[in-house]
Order: sequence, then C-alpha cells, then structure tokens
Amino acid sequence: MTDLEGIELMNRRERLMATLRGETVDRPAVSFYEINGTENTANDDPYNIYNDPSWHPLIELAREKSDRMVRCGAPYVPLNPNPVDEITEVESVERDGSKFTTRRINAPGRTLTTRTRRDRDVNTVWTTEHLLKDVDDLKAYLELPLPDPASEAQPQDVLRQEKELGDTGIVMLDTHDPLCEAASLFDMAEYTVIAMTEKELFHQLIERIASTMLPGTEAVAKALPGRLWRITGPEYASPPYLPPALFREYVCRYVQPMVEAIQRYGGYARIHSHGNLKDILDDIVSMTPDGLDPIEPPPQGDVELAYVREHYGENMVLFGNLEANDIENLPTDQFAEKIRRALDEGTAGSGRGFVLLPSACPYGRQLPTLAMQNYEAMIEIVEGQS
Repeated sequence: MTDLEGIELMNRRERLMATLRGETVDRPAVSFYEINGTENTANDDPYNIYNDPSWHPLIELAREKSDRMVRCGAPYVPLNPNPVDEITEVESVERDGSKFTTRRINAPGRTLTTRTRRDRDVNTVWTTEHLLKDVDDLKAYLELPLPDPASEAQPQDVLRQEKELGDTGIVMLDTHDPLCEAASLFDMAEYTVIAMTEKELFHQLIERIASTMLPGTEAVAKALPGRLWRITGPEYASPPYLPPALFREYVCRYVQPMVEAIQRYGGYARIHSHGNLKDILDDIVSMTPDGLDPIEPPPQGDVELAYVREHYGENMVLFGNLEANDIENLPTDQFAEKIRRALDEGTAGSGRGFVLLPSACPYGRQLPTLAMQNYEAMIEIVEGQS
C-alpha cells in the first residue's frame, strides 16, 4: 500500500529505523518521550502515578498510535562487587505520603551523606541533600577504593521487550554520561564553582566515573548491536552554567569514546541536552552523534529548530521540539500551531531525519484533560502528513 507520494507505508519500527539511517520515510515519526504504552496501570503501588484512570487513555494512545521508543537502562553489571558498597549505609522511611531515603558513605576522615524524597503523587525523586558539599568532600570521595571496571552485558530484558514490541517500535538504550554522574553529586551552585575553579580535581572525578561507564557501554553495544542509544548529561556544561571551552573538556573528551563504542557495533548515539545549544552545536557535531534532542525553542533554549536543521540537519536526526509545559497549558488550537511549525522546520530542505518529540512529559498523578487533547493533536496532525 502506498500514499499519495508513492512512498510505501511503513510500520512503526520500520519508520524509526529508516529515520535513524537517514532514509526516506512515509511520514515523520512521533514519540511521546517517556510515555510509550508499557506503563503498568494495574500496579497498585501508591507511588505509581500511572494507575490513576486519567492516564489510561494516553497510555493506550501511545501504545496504539505513537512511534514507540521504549527506554531501557544500558544493561550491564560489574563482574566484581563494588568496594564502596561495603562502606555504604542506606535507610528509607515513609512519612506523610512521602518516601525519604538516606545514603551514607564512610569515606576517609568523614561521612558523606545524601538524602532524597519521593512523593506519591509526583513521578520524580528530589535530592534534598547532595553527597558532596565542598572541595574537601570531593577529595575524600576520590580516596574511596576504585571499582573494578570489568563488566558484562545483560541483554535478556531488552530482547524480551523487543519481542513484545514487535513492529510497533524499538527499544532505546539509555545512559548518563560521566559528567551527569559527577555533577549530580553536588548542588548546582557548588558544582559550577568547583567545575570552574578545581578543574584538575573535577577531571579526576569524571575519569573515575568513566573508568566503569565506558567498558559497560562497550559491552552492551557489542551484545546489542544496531540499537538506538540516548546519552544524557551534556547540558550540565552548556551555557550559562559553563563556557563552551569546558563543554569540550567535560563532555566531548568523555562522550566521544561512548559514541564511538556505540557506532562501532552499528548503533545510533543520540545526545540529550536541554536548554541553550547555539554556542556548543559545533562541539556536539564534533562527537559525530547520530541524533540530538530535544532542541528546545526560545525562551527555554536559544536557537530555533529551523536553524539547527539548516546548519546541522545533514549530520544528525533531530528530535523535538515541543515544550512539555505547552502540552499541559496551551489551548489545543495554539498547541497545534506549534506542532505544525515543528514539523515544517524539522523537515524543511534536506536533512538526515526528524522525529516530533516533546522535551519531557507530565509527572503528576492527575493527567489534565487539556494535556490529553494536545497529545491527540500530535497524532492527528502527524498522521495527516502521510
């Protein structure tokens, strides 16, 4: 069966894989980002927001209509126990509808403590106290015993999910970059100061993390070749947090080997970076990724999708660029205008490919009716492209 342009209609898996390869597709792919139809609506865990009936129509829509990219953490396990686990204490308590978790590491000369909070009606974990508070904490952390970098892939769950997906989509392997792991050990203000003023120490921290992350990435890329990956964290070094020179030091130096490992086995590496991009786009392209998301429009970002498509669209598949806040708050007729603009800009002229994608998704227990209507508009307008 063919459409009016004579292009053979594709199933959702075919459409996504052809997009990644830079081939012609029957219509642009459309993804709901974190919502992909695998959410467990029957699980009565009080912290599972998706068991609320308001979510069920969206989850069904994602399962039946969206081009599904099901996220799965890069599945590798260390071959030997992490010695830091032996000096770590973890305790969790529930109070007033929230779960509070405290983790303590008995480092040389001091105890390093981090605390998190998870609320029943919000699908996120808040860090209320970061592990490292100052340079002395960082020095103590760097004295902890190094984990063994040897690891092995555990591909079974990915293969199971792919079998269940069939031709409705693909699994996307998800991993932080070393900077993401390093920066999140501090609150944002302390991180930026230390990254600017203690570069040697901060490189030691990133290298410590990369020493296990890169072998794990290599093992999974080899065991699961040809898959799409998403690498998160580069935004920590984007302006205005850090200058572009430090993006090259803290991102390019450590993400480039991850991209190379993924591509060595036929995989596709997608860089995930919120916020400002204009001053680091050349650096992102220098790592030769296969994709970039979410390319947030001003004022959340500093560059229009049309600019990225014109100047860099031949290099990368572009994923974006609808704002999650608009999904929940913008009247559907106005949101539809943004959908059409994203489709026009993301497919204008020549380029490797485009996937319509929001920057995030709602995370409250009650999904607003307006949000549901706006998700439906995404499907209706994209299907009208075929």
